[in-house]
Amino acid sequence: MAATSTSNTISIPLASRMATAVVSLLLGVFIIYGVGMAHSDMLHDTAHDTRHSYGFPCH
Repeated sequence: MAATSTSNTISIPLASRMATAVVSLLLGVFIIYGVGMAHSDMLHDTAHDTRHSYGFPCH
């Protein structure tokens, strides 16, 4: 008995993929820099520690 394999792909329009990429990029920039430069010490320290844990230089 031979095993057969099939795969299904979903075609997503380029405009939808680009919109998702742009929104993700903006959210990421906000999380790294917007929260990192916030005036609240707790938010700043959390973002600072996160940047260090991911290996991003920040000072």
